[in-house]
Formats: sequence, C-alpha cells, structure tokens
Amino acid sequence: MKEANVQKKKLKGVDKFLNWVEKVGNRLPEPLTLFVWLAGLALLVSLIGSIVGISAVHPLTKEKITVVNLLSKEGIQKMLMNAVSNFAKFPPLGLVLTCILGVGLAEKTGLFSALLRKTLVNVKGSKVIVIVIFTSIMANAAGDTGFIVMPPLAAMLFAAVGMNPIVGMMAAYAAVAGGFSANLFVNSLDVLVVGFTQSAVELLDPNFQVNPACNWYFLMVSTFFLTFAATWVTVKIVAPRMGKGSYEVEKIEEVTEEEIKGLKAAGIATLAFLILLIISAVPQNGLLREPKTGSLLSFSSPLMKGLVPIITLLFFIPGYVFGKVSGKIKSDKDTVAMLGESMSEMGPYIVLSFVIAQFINYFNWSNLGIIMAIKGADFLKNLGAPTPVLLICFILIGAFINLFVGSCSAKWAILSPIFVPMFILLGFHPALTQMTYRIGDSITNVITPLLPYFAILVAFAKKYDKNIGMGTLIANMLPYSISFFIIWTIQLLIWYFLKLPLGPGSPIIM
Repeated sequence: MKEANVQKKKLKGVDKFLNWVEKVGNRLPEPLTLFVWLAGLALLVSLIGSIVGISAVHPLTKEKITVVNLLSKEGIQKMLMNAVSNFAKFPPLGLVLTCILGVGLAEKTGLFSALLRKTLVNVKGSKVIVIVIFTSIMANAAGDTGFIVMPPLAAMLFAAVGMNPIVGMMAAYAAVAGGFSANLFVNSLDVLVVGFTQSAVELLDPNFQVNPACNWYFLMVSTFFLTFAATWVTVKIVAPRMGKGSYEVEKIEEVTEEEIKGLKAAGIATLAFLILLIISAVPQNGLLREPKTGSLLSFSSPLMKGLVPIITLLFFIPGYVFGKVSGKIKSDKDTVAMLGESMSEMGPYIVLSFVIAQFINYFNWSNLGIIMAIKGADFLKNLGAPTPVLLICFILIGAFINLFVGSCSAKWAILSPIFVPMFILLGFHPALTQMTYRIGDSITNVITPLLPYFAILVAFAKKYDKNIGMGTLIANMLPYSISFFIIWTIQLLIWYFLKLPLGPGSPIIM
C-alpha cells in the first residue's frame, strides 16, 4: 500500500512538471510565427558572430570555418535570390505531398476505416498501443515516410477502439522519431551512416572495413526495449494526462457487404503489387537493383530512390480498388475530388514549410550549426573522462546538437572524423562510436520543434483539436524522450561492460 502511494506521488510530481512544460510551451506562438522569429534570430546571431569572430576548425579538412553574416549585402542578396529554390527543394515537402496522394485516397475512400472496423474493433487497451508503437518503430525502414504515414493511422486506430486519437498520434510519432535507428532489419539508414564512419576510419587505417550491419544486433534488441518503454509511457503517463477527450470521431458502424467486397479486392490488389515488387527485386538483374553492383540497399538503387512513390502506390492502389468495388468511387471525378480534399488539408503545412525552409537554409549558410557541432565535439574530446562517462557525454552532446541540426548525416559528417579515430585510439571498434552517436541523434527527435516533421504532427493533431498547442505536444513527448535515453543508455552500458558484439564482425574492443 505504501509503495502504491509513493508511486502515485511520483506520478503527481511528474504530472506537475509536465503541466508546467505544457503551460510554458503553449505560450509559444503558432509554429509559423515561431519559425519566423527563429529565422530572424539566426540572422541576428550571424551578424554578431561575424563581428565577434566566432570560428572553428573543421576536423577533416582543417579548414577554418567562420560565422557568415547574412545581414551583409551578399547575404541579403543570397536570401532574396534563393527564397523560391529553398522552398522548392525543401526535402520533406515533396515527400509529404507525394505520400498524401496515396494515404489520402485510402482514407477518403474509407479503406482505412473499413479495415480497422473489420479487424481491430475488438482489440482493446495495451494491445493497440503495443501494435502501434512496434509498427511505428519498424516504419523507419521506409525512411522518413513513417513520420507521415504512422501518426494519422495510429489516430484512426485509437479512435476506432474508443481511445483518444491524439494519444495514438503522439505514441506513433514518438516511436518513429525516437526509435529512428532501431529496427529488426538492416535498412538504408545503416548504409548511410556507415559511409561516414568508414571515411573516418580510413583517416587511421585505409584497409579497415566497417560492416553496414555493424549495429544490427544492438538495434534488434533495442526495438523491443523501446517498444516496452514507449508502451509504459503511453499507458502510465500520456493517456492519463490526455484523458479520453471529446473529439469528433466517426461512429463505429458495422462493415457493409460492399465494404467487405472492397476489402477483399483491395487485399488482392495489394498482394499483386507486392508480388510484382518481389519479382522486380529478387533476380540479380532485377528492375529495382542498382545496375552496376546489383545492390538493393545502396542509395543509387531504384528501390531506395523510388521508395516514396512505391509506398505511395502501396496505399493508392488498394485505396482506389476499394473505392471502385465498394461504390465510393463512381468516376474519375470522385478520385480527383478526394485527392484534392486530401491536399487541401495539408495547406497549413505547405505554408509553414516555406518558412521552415528559409530558416534551415539561413542556419546552414551562416555556419552556426557546423561550428556548434565542432565546439561540442572539442569539449568532449578534451574532457579526459572514463570511457562510460565519455559515451554518456557523447550521447548528450549529440542529443543537444540534434535539437538544432536535424539531419543525421550532416551531424555525423562533422562528428565522425573526431570521435571515430578518438575511440579507435582508445581501443574501441568504430561500431561502438557509431551506435553511441545514433542514440543521441534519435532521442531528441521526439521533442524538437525544429525537426520538419514536427510541423506535420501539429497539422495532424489540429484535425482533432483546433486549439492544441505545441506545449501540449512537447510536454507529452518529453517522457518518451527521457525514457528512450534511459533505456538506450542502460543497454549501451550493458553491451560495453559485457563486451557483447554490436553486429556481425563488430565487437566492442578492436
């Protein structure tokens, strides 16, 4: 009984802190206004930094990097001339809008609703939460697409079983963002980061090879640990805080005979499409393989380069077939109207993307992000602490930098030439350094509003609650971020002290 009371007091303390975070966060302006302010701040800091002479030496090229004044004549000209191209080349925008073509049609035809009512209406409580979180973590195999696909699907699933849809949305986003490196399979992100690790290793030993699956064992186990942690946070903290809510959710109705026929036809269409993909991928000279190497996972392979349209078709085809068979789509006019409606709902995000794109480019042009990363790395290098402490500090520095510089590859390009050789000289395999970095890179994805996909979360959440603020979202995301940090750090230290292999041919000690 005493233990239960202590637990309640602890949760009340946590809730009190999160309420404070929510209150402060909700005082922030709308995301659009916030990014306008941040863009202005970046310009001001670039001016001050250039006057003061803030600089850093690039660890790889030994080039002196200085803060560039964007309020100079050249800087203002650059901002004016590149405003349109910044927007047009903003990576998440094209990805989001392309995926919405498929996901939106599947939603508007009623495919998602019918599928959920048919298969999951009797699934209750923590089972739904576990399914959503595990699937969302696994969704990072499809790259950034998980950020766009999983939150709205999770919201619909939670709503279908009588739970708060915004809680489902938050749980899915936290799992996709915070578990961005974890997966049961080796994927394109593993290939991406190991390229920078290999380059850093070659500074000391040109003949040493790092396996793209060098973190695979660790990340497979992480998938289950993070699923447990996120489920616990959802059940014990986020769901009680948010309550069931009073959201406008469609009443759960019986699946009609036409919908059942549509589901069967959509299932057959999906299976046919997947078989076509397998036929295109399995042969050594397959359509989806890189012509020269035959690789499926290289970034130049048609599979990796075409992943977004493939996923879009994976939703579009069954959505269209379901619509035709169930009678929801009677002509091409219906299809066009549904697609247009889906796109119109993304209007606020498109407007926000213009401002975010300008801010990110201002930050990059000023060199503030690069200098921040180098300064943080230098601090850690000169700390002289025991290896476990260095690993934890490396996680924290990576997590802090990630609040401002979202790109995994951009940060690792700067940090890897410093830390990979440093830990090699201490006797540790590059896989350990890479894994430590990936933990820090993932855990604050959950809470940073500067991650482009956070704006998508806000847009999705406002479909259910027009008054929801960033403070509410960040306050409820914070427990996920903290729990992921704790779980992953403990796992890393267990691996370190037991000297367990991180992946095939990737021990802790060289």
